Amino acid sequence: MFSKILIANRGEVAIRIIRACKEMGIGTVAVFSEIDSNSLHVKLADEAVCIGKAPASDSYLNIPAIISAAEITDVEAIHPGYGFLAEDAHFAEICESCQIKFIGPTPENIRLMGDKMAAKQIARKAGLPIIPGSLNIISTKEEALKIAKNIKYPVIIKAALGGGGKGMRTCHNDVRLISAFLTAAREAEAAFGSPNIYIEKYIEEPRHIEFQILGDSHGHIIHLGERDCTVQRRHQKLIEESPSPVINKKLRKKMGELAIKCAKSIGYVNAGTIEFLLDKKDNFYFMEMNTRVQVEHPVTEMLTGIDIIKEQIRIASGEKLRKKQDNIELKGSSIECRIYAEDPDYDFRPCPGRITSLNLPGGPGVRIDTHIYPGYEISPYYDAMIAKLISYADTRKLAISIMQRALEEFIIEPIKTTVPFHKKVLTNPSFLRGKYSTTFADKLLGKKEG
Repeated sequence: MFSKILIANRGEVAIRIIRACKEMGIGTVAVFSEIDSNSLHVKLADEAVCIGKAPASDSYLNIPAIISAAEITDVEAIHPGYGFLAEDAHFAEICESCQIKFIGPTPENIRLMGDKMAAKQIARKAGLPIIPGSLNIISTKEEALKIAKNIKYPVIIKAALGGGGKGMRTCHNDVRLISAFLTAAREAEAAFGSPNIYIEKYIEEPRHIEFQILGDSHGHIIHLGERDCTVQRRHQKLIEESPSPVINKKLRKKMGELAIKCAKSIGYVNAGTIEFLLDKKDNFYFMEMNTRVQVEHPVTEMLTGIDIIKEQIRIASGEKLRKKQDNIELKGSSIECRIYAEDPDYDFRPCPGRITSLNLPGGPGVRIDTHIYPGYEISPYYDAMIAKLISYADTRKLAISIMQRALEEFIIEPIKTTVPFHKKVLTNPSFLRGKYSTTFADKLLGKKEG
């Protein structure tokens, strides 16, 4: 087992990893930008190293600075968390070349599944159902029009190396397709350094279902059940829950087995997530694989009692998985609300600034992962998520009631947050019945998808 780990991240995920390390008796090194010098992860780590100025390109994406920090503090491993360099195959390779263990999948795993077109081909060969669409990168609008005619509208354009909704456009006719083809390519290049895009049949009113995967370096792979990530705003997840209210035992078994089969086909190691779209008739389709720990991992931890961060560390140190698939049991129901420092009344405009007053929720069935505190300055330089609020209970109905109560307890001044939006969702009849799709949140907000 490692004696010291560097966390190449910030905010709540850095704290999450530090906590797991402390419970395992592992020393921790935090890295931070100049503007993050008073961040909680810096205070909680055993050691801390400044790696650059506020912009992420100068700090949390600055590979030479992170590797230097790892070398001067003599760490044995680096945990990337999620975001920033978590799915950067080049960073993983550099870690390995410097004899520093990358706590995540292999560079080859990251590279294969990070390319959406390559991932689709891998999943198809493994026997997973694939959404109809282009089998290769689309380079001209004429190609795009030909494919759209073949699979019929509506279609969706996606960035081949993308995620998080960037480079995505839904099209219902030729005129929209031609316009979206150009704008999506530009957005993809700006966000991911590649203009490559592809086209798929747009699945109308789907559910977004993902399966948590754990694989060790000895060839054993298991899944920890599904998470329903259907409540999204313009393809960005807002609320996640497990188990999904629309997945029965038979469907869970089928989807889980295929998720494992896909991961095994590339010799996947460490934590990852196989993501599916589920249509109204319970047909499901492989969408992508995320080669990292997910923001929403706590809901799975609540149901299984498995600490996913600790499992990542154990796997990276060479240990075998301690549980087999037959030993995995899902108990109860859990919901996660992502709390952002954004104003939902003004199109979710970011609201950076100093927190003067703060009350965090607590009590039975409540977990909160956060890095904020009274007096903390929310920076405009990074993602606006400031907390993850998680509820847990024996039933979905009770988990919703606990979340409603917890949202009422979440008081933060003078910062505007997405708490009012979450309150609206948690009292919506469609959500309460578990009958909603990926367009639910945008419709609730009166927004058109595009």
